[in-house]
Amino acid sequence: MAGGSGGTATGRELTVRGLLLGALITFVFTSANVYLGLRVGLTFATSIPAAVISMAVLRLVRGATIHENNIVQTVASAAGCIASIIFVLPGLIMIGWWQGFPFWQTFLLCASGGLMGVVLSVPLRRALVTGSDLPYPEGVAAAEVLKVGTQTREGAAEAQAGLRTILVGSIASMGFAVIGATKLVATEASTWFRFGASHAATGVSASLSFALLGAGHLVGLSVGLAMGLGLVIAFGVATPILSAIAAMPGPAEAAALAAFGGQVRFLGAGVIGAAAIWTLGKLARPLWHGMAGAIAASKARKASGEALPIEEQDMPVGWLGLIVALVALPIVALLWHFAEQGPLAAFALPLSLGFYAYVLLMGAFVAAVCGYMAGLIGSSNSPVSGLAILAVLGSALLLAVAVQPLAGSGAGPQLVAFALFVTGLVLACAVIANDNLQDLKTGQLIGATPWKQQVALIVGVLAGSAVIPPILDLLNAAYGFAPLPGTGLPVPSDPLPAPQATLIAGLARGILGEGLDWNMIFIGAALGLALVALDGLMGRRGWLRLPPLAVGIGIYLPMSATLPVVIGALIGWRYDRRRADPAAQRMGVLLASGFIVGESLFGVLLAGLIVATGSGAPLALVGAGHEGAAMAAGTLLVAALLVVLYRWTGRTAGRLQG
Repeated sequence: MAGGSGGTATGRELTVRGLLLGALITFVFTSANVYLGLRVGLTFATSIPAAVISMAVLRLVRGATIHENNIVQTVASAAGCIASIIFVLPGLIMIGWWQGFPFWQTFLLCASGGLMGVVLSVPLRRALVTGSDLPYPEGVAAAEVLKVGTQTREGAAEAQAGLRTILVGSIASMGFAVIGATKLVATEASTWFRFGASHAATGVSASLSFALLGAGHLVGLSVGLAMGLGLVIAFGVATPILSAIAAMPGPAEAAALAAFGGQVRFLGAGVIGAAAIWTLGKLARPLWHGMAGAIAASKARKASGEALPIEEQDMPVGWLGLIVALVALPIVALLWHFAEQGPLAAFALPLSLGFYAYVLLMGAFVAAVCGYMAGLIGSSNSPVSGLAILAVLGSALLLAVAVQPLAGSGAGPQLVAFALFVTGLVLACAVIANDNLQDLKTGQLIGATPWKQQVALIVGVLAGSAVIPPILDLLNAAYGFAPLPGTGLPVPSDPLPAPQATLIAGLARGILGEGLDWNMIFIGAALGLALVALDGLMGRRGWLRLPPLAVGIGIYLPMSATLPVVIGALIGWRYDRRRADPAAQRMGVLLASGFIVGESLFGVLLAGLIVATGSGAPLALVGAGHEGAAMAAGTLLVAALLVVLYRWTGRTAGRLQG
């Protein structure tokens, strides 16, 4: 095996079986991530679980190598990132422009944007992987998993134990979700109340969700506590004050949720926007110096005639140019087709060409920022949705200034839809480049070949892009999405929250004349700057950081979705403190990944059952009237399962050490 200083990777690397296995894992994890993202606004990084599954499967065949396992996890990593398209596309349903997700439009949007992201990852790799000292926590962790699992007998045992841990976590998570679907236990625990002379309303609410608890374990203590601070701001301060001002009569829950949905969420949007802009400004200089240094080093190496080491061999420039040329055709065609289906038909050609340039420029910029943040704190914590907000602000403002005065008021709905469609392309481009840098860091540490990983990512992009449209259609048919206020569309009985898509679609409508609560956004922006200053102060004093973007997400998301993530982060921190050895901590990560996969896949399966039966609760065994007992039973069952599962995971890791 090649090290980090050049040479040739030995054994198999880019193989058909590795690509096929990676594609199969991509189908599963993409489905899980789509459901999780639509429910809570979070997706999980799939590289480490994919590496464990790959090692367990390929160990059954002859000739498997660490590099082949790395290709599998590179393909499967597309599941974690291309699924982020759900942060935007459901907005087209919410505004009434789409009734479903057309396969070819959705597939080509994901695939063409993703392939552009692969091209962007080449210069970003030189600037942010080989030309920087960023830690890349997930990339380093994946490399360690691959090294341990491939090179030693103990590693073989750990790979098998890791696969069992994922399966046990998945079975437990899916099992509880099945029981919850029968209504024998509740899947949410909440209490709402009023207090004080003003009758201010607020409450405590938590989804009894293993997927959200697992997500909390994966995001870690810093992000979890930051989201907890956001909860305190949203439901401990803002919601009581605003509900008291509104003086809404009736149940406390209705008053609190009205204040939260109508005003507090825009406060969170302002925090997210301010934090994202601060991040852009802070990273501009290091990105510029990193790229300039990488280019200078490459020129010096060429002048000296020194051969590139294996881990520096990117996809040839000619192939990159060919991909850019080929991808330009579907992007321009998609934009033209989208624009010519309505009042914007007269502007279809200039819109498609002009916004193709916007996709390239904004995609490159957002990818660079996401990539830097991925290297700093990991892909799972990278501010993708916050930067998508900036992308939709940019596209909507351009349309408002340059097109809306010419197109007239009747073009408003299509302008909003066009802004969302453009943002989807930018997001697909950015998230692929963002996530791929972790994979390329893993490859650098084990002596893999970058161009082969870049080919593998192309396969992963195409596989993930193919599964997203039918999964979105299935979930839309089963659950639906709540339309934005003022659209006049019917509200489904149990819609998926899709929090980022709701926010991004609302911002586009606000800029293009549909109305927006700018006061709360500006207050949120001021709060975001204060949180940036607080985070900087804590960093200078060596304290635990509270990322402002995570605080903003904690304000913006419903408490039922956020509180379990905070609890999961605390559980993961406690487990890691009690089990300090790396093997035990890796097993904890795999258990949490299993939690997410099991519940998320059941959500997709349940969606199919809902569509097939026409019933909103096809597995229900009891009716209304047992909510109190079901809530207590569900809470106790989740707590008991968590204790048992984490203790079992710790004992499993202990046996590996023994």
